[in-house]
Amino acid sequence: VVDSGATSPEERHRRIVGLLSSISGPADLSRLSPDQLTELAAEIRSYLVDSVSRTGGHLGPNLGVVELTMAIHRVFDSPRDTVVFDTGHQSYVHKLLTGRHDFGTLRKQGGISGYPSRAESRHDVVENSHASTSLSWAIGIATGRKLRGETDRHTVAVIGDGALTGGMAWEALNNIAANPDLPLVIVVNDNERSYAPTTGGMADYLASLRATKNYENVLSWGKRVLHKTPVVGRRTYDTLHGVKKGIKDIVSPQGMFEDLGLKYLGPVDGHDLAAMETALRRAHDFGGVVLVHAITEKGHGYVPATSDEADRFHAVGVINPETGLPLELSGRSWTDEFSDELLDLADEREDIVALTASMLIPVGLAGFAQAYPERVFDVGIAEQHAVTMASGLSFAGMHPVVAIYATFLNRAFDQLLMDCALHKQGVTFVLDRAGVTGTDGASHNGMWDMGLLSIVPGLRLAAPRDGAQIRVALREAVAVEDGPTVLRFPKGSVAEPVQAVGAHGDVDILRESEHPDLLLVSVGAMSGVALAVAEKLGAQGISTKVVDPRWVLPVSDDLLTLIGAAPAVAVIEDNLVDTGIGSAIAARVRAGGNPLPVWTYGIPKQFLDHGSRGQVLERIGLTPDTIATSLTEHLRD
Repeated sequence: VVDSGATSPEERHRRIVGLLSSISGPADLSRLSPDQLTELAAEIRSYLVDSVSRTGGHLGPNLGVVELTMAIHRVFDSPRDTVVFDTGHQSYVHKLLTGRHDFGTLRKQGGISGYPSRAESRHDVVENSHASTSLSWAIGIATGRKLRGETDRHTVAVIGDGALTGGMAWEALNNIAANPDLPLVIVVNDNERSYAPTTGGMADYLASLRATKNYENVLSWGKRVLHKTPVVGRRTYDTLHGVKKGIKDIVSPQGMFEDLGLKYLGPVDGHDLAAMETALRRAHDFGGVVLVHAITEKGHGYVPATSDEADRFHAVGVINPETGLPLELSGRSWTDEFSDELLDLADEREDIVALTASMLIPVGLAGFAQAYPERVFDVGIAEQHAVTMASGLSFAGMHPVVAIYATFLNRAFDQLLMDCALHKQGVTFVLDRAGVTGTDGASHNGMWDMGLLSIVPGLRLAAPRDGAQIRVALREAVAVEDGPTVLRFPKGSVAEPVQAVGAHGDVDILRESEHPDLLLVSVGAMSGVALAVAEKLGAQGISTKVVDPRWVLPVSDDLLTLIGAAPAVAVIEDNLVDTGIGSAIAARVRAGGNPLPVWTYGIPKQFLDHGSRGQVLERIGLTPDTIATSLTEHLRD
């Protein structure tokens, strides 16, 4: 329990970590008594609640894997044995047990990542914030070690929190089932379904029997002998095998996993440390692939989380640890603007449907789902399927809106290109968390989308600069029925409205200048930065005209006309600079034979470490001061 009598966050931090402070690595767990292990589990939960409530992060999933993670580290020898978490946000307990106790820096610049990180620890192998990949990693690692003769090293894949809904996981399971001798343990963290616990001596006996080589040898012997018997032999074996499976099904619902040929243990109470450890030791000693099915409760041990029916405190901001209530009242978000306008459109048009990939609440579809449940499809962590399903819905006369994080569109690029765009299906993609997101690190920055989408024939992409423009652009997008349209906007509170002072066709003019020295093209949410740059240049005697193309792909003729009348052009965007809108504009200018200089400012081609959005933008030079200084040097050369 959190010590509410502490006088400062630092003092509370010290008081909470009494036993935990003695754990510098997994080996330290082996010296603890059962009572101490129980105490440690409670202490870890208190520590997580106290720490994450002050920094924000994935609280609910980690409260649900405390005993499960402790058991893994008591049975397996990390890092000699490799543990892969999927999704990686379930790794906070793993970080604590491998000696990383300074959670006051969680997701902060220079601090602990919210996901596994090789830069932090040799116990971390796969970052895995893009879900459903652990089983592919695991079979690759296990196979590689087998080829190297390292058959005494285990690979453990912890897959849960929705990751088993992804198709890639099932592709890997299919391969794993064909390689049953690999020293590979799959731990399914099942925190969604509630199976009745298997109790009693018969259940324990059958679970033990399934995970012994003797049991497998008996089955193998029976198969060999009975198959030699003409006609009835195979049928007899199949019948006996069916009876064997039926007896086990009375006790535990292993279902399709054993149908795939995977040895199954469970269900196991994932909060019973002794039961988890027993199951994992059996899996460890089996000598082949074993699936351990653990039933856990997201948010376990923390009433505010378990009482939250929406998502069990999947991810939280800064909260009061006693009540779970937010301490920071966030303003209206970009997502809110999209959510409200989409609901208005759904009221007006019965053909509007929405799809997402396990992100119903974060992408703003909760209100739509409440109002029109039959018109919302949460397909699980299956972006590829979502895009192709949307294409089919479009063909059938609907107008689908696919709402996902910008970074996750990477996973469905082929489907967008070959299913949606090739067939000219009217599908609108809404990319939340576009550009620099910051605290979730390299894998969550939405910096790749415009580069990828710039090569898709017939695709149109809008980058709204504020909430009002989201509403306008969304209405324009869903009116298009002959190809894909895309809207992108960043994470967080929506920008202050930026009123246009004029227009040239479809291009908004944000700052006018009759005889500009520079035409500054602002892309989406960078309008505030662009206007601040223009102010700074003005102070240096450099006249700047600032424009917002609104629809940035393809590069419009209206924008090219403005560019043709300018002595120089610069583009500011929250996207990969090498393949972004600036690159597309420069290519069009060169194709027209114009020697006009086009200077581009965006995100460099590198994986960006976590920090706040402002810190990351500062680090990569996407700030008014840095850009203005650079442009001043260019223009005065």
